[in-house]
Amino acid sequence: MSALGLQSVDWQMSLNEQAHHTDKFSSQELIVRRGQLFYMSLTVHRCLDYNRSATFTASTGPYPSESAKTKAVFPLSNRISGTGWGAQLLCDDNNVLSISILSPANAPIGRYTLSIEISSEGNDSTTKLGTFILLFNPWLQADSVFMSNHDEREEYVQEDAGVIFMGRTNYISAIGWNYGQFEEGILNICLSLLDNSLNFHRDPATDVARRDDPQYIGRVLSAMINANDDYGVVSGNWSGNYVGGQDPRNWNGSVEILKQWQISGFRPVRYGQCWVFAGTLNTVLRSLGIPSRVITNFNSAHDTDKNLSVDVYYDPRGWPMDKGSDSVWNFHVWNEGWFARTDLSPSYSGWQVLDATPQERSHGVFQCGPASVVALREGNVDWDYDMPFIFAEVNADRTTWIYDAWTGGLKKSSSNTHTIGKDISTKAVGSNSRMDVTEKYKYPEGSSQERQVFEKALRKLQPSMSFRATSTRTFREEREPSISGKFKITDILTVGKEVNMALMLKNLTGDPKTVMVNMTAWTIVYNGTLVHEVWKESVSLSLSPNEEIQHPVKIAYALYEKHLKADNMIRATAVCEISDETEVVVERDVILDNPTLTLEVLDQAHVQKPVTVQILFSNPLDELVKDCKLIAEGSGLMLGTLEIDMPNLRPREQSQVDFEILPTRSGTKQLLINFSCDKFSAIKGMLPIKVVE
Repeated sequence: MSALGLQSVDWQMSLNEQAHHTDKFSSQELIVRRGQLFYMSLTVHRCLDYNRSATFTASTGPYPSESAKTKAVFPLSNRISGTGWGAQLLCDDNNVLSISILSPANAPIGRYTLSIEISSEGNDSTTKLGTFILLFNPWLQADSVFMSNHDEREEYVQEDAGVIFMGRTNYISAIGWNYGQFEEGILNICLSLLDNSLNFHRDPATDVARRDDPQYIGRVLSAMINANDDYGVVSGNWSGNYVGGQDPRNWNGSVEILKQWQISGFRPVRYGQCWVFAGTLNTVLRSLGIPSRVITNFNSAHDTDKNLSVDVYYDPRGWPMDKGSDSVWNFHVWNEGWFARTDLSPSYSGWQVLDATPQERSHGVFQCGPASVVALREGNVDWDYDMPFIFAEVNADRTTWIYDAWTGGLKKSSSNTHTIGKDISTKAVGSNSRMDVTEKYKYPEGSSQERQVFEKALRKLQPSMSFRATSTRTFREEREPSISGKFKITDILTVGKEVNMALMLKNLTGDPKTVMVNMTAWTIVYNGTLVHEVWKESVSLSLSPNEEIQHPVKIAYALYEKHLKADNMIRATAVCEISDETEVVVERDVILDNPTLTLEVLDQAHVQKPVTVQILFSNPLDELVKDCKLIAEGSGLMLGTLEIDMPNLRPREQSQVDFEILPTRSGTKQLLINFSCDKFSAIKGMLPIKVVE
């Protein structure tokens, strides 16, 4: 830029980042949002005059092109006209040029290089001014991610911590999750995620050009967060054996996962399960400026054959059978991103399902979504993207079968139209309480609208069928059962204690009945994966006419101790057979409570002032607890994670740990704790801490 003699560039970082709501990012680079003016000043040796003209070039990606809108050339003028790229000279004072620059509201997001060309009396000289990062702009009505509600924007874009709901229907719990989208280096990692995608490797020019569209980016990210097809972030594991990696329950947030992925040279981080994929995707979406939230669906169906029915099999002994590829997960976690669907009518914009958990391939890749939540509610399963699979997750019927391997016989035990897709949950705006969004996904269970939508979806998926889905296999027709049954909890369920339940059986007829009952109990992973059989019993029970009895079920700690996974889940099953009648299957998944951590901050927390946190833990067992480790994490409270190895704990002994944190930002921040040892895989603690300036 010899024609002007450039001395320095001032990117007006503080001014711009306040105005663009990017001031929370830890970055030395200017971060702005598209469609909104930003300001800079150039200090030069010579001022501009009528002999000299200036032209800016903004470009992104390895093959910038004006036709692909990844390169823009625009003059410095006295005013900006139109909605494309533009630059205005605001002031030329003592050789300091004050300039405003506007990007289009539909520009591709990413890292841009900005240069200036000076033309003076036939001589041209070009100088690179530097780079800046352009993000989506939920504050701007012209942007396709615009969100009008202030409180929702603060929650779904700016909030860097939250909770994710888990457990099972009627026993919902929450864990804290550190999204940490503003932590140092995280935005750069999110941008490198896009540059490691299959789409970028196949055709980088087209991929970068399509980054103007949150719909496209959401779909790419749903593939990149899992490591199944590409250079993705997290490797999934539902086996219960996590040797060679981290038990998925031990993660406190996305920051360490994303950093580990980058440091390793983009090798998959081991291991994740659905909430890990969803928590990590939420970080990336919010970092790039797409409003997003984490959704939990309880009793979530995995329907592989698009018949809107999941088939579950047991043998006559009560053993769950790994037969068929359908399954029902106690819970499943996915994301919603907020943006316009330009391929659909405007009423289907808004929340869109994105699911990064690798379950089924879509166009040859483990990716899922975006699927309009409004369209799901209306049963439009023939629309893009992956609507049949997601519709089934919240709407499928559940059919239970008894399979006799000796004879090959298949008997239908029951079919239930209302157990799938319960208590669909997300974090409420402004608090950690649970907000139920089930009615956003479907009409009330059992209502005429809900059944009509189900039939509509089924006709679209299987046009030749105008009736409810049934199995294509031959089976004995089910009769009305003569008995009913359920498992009842009779004592507090706690790890380290005996599991006490009762099998309740009721004779529904006026005739006496003799019931042969085969019961089993297995430790399981939350998605139904069987880990180990820990208990079984066979018993013959007599019921008088219309009598209800209860049979005690006791599972000693010694039986399940070595086989319980961090999910703390046990599945009890009873196959109840009356001669020449259809068996009745009774099942229940129970969750055992962990002991609790007591967390306390010992003084008022101030920015850049150390404060002590105290943690208390009591060993509830009558045996030694070894290999104790505590991991602490919290955006705005500490840099990175803190790992503390703790001494062994004798039976019933209480342990106290004190450590210091150094808050870096004011506001209410969330401290997350994971305690693990040889007897307890993942005990979670969460403490909100108010930090003042």
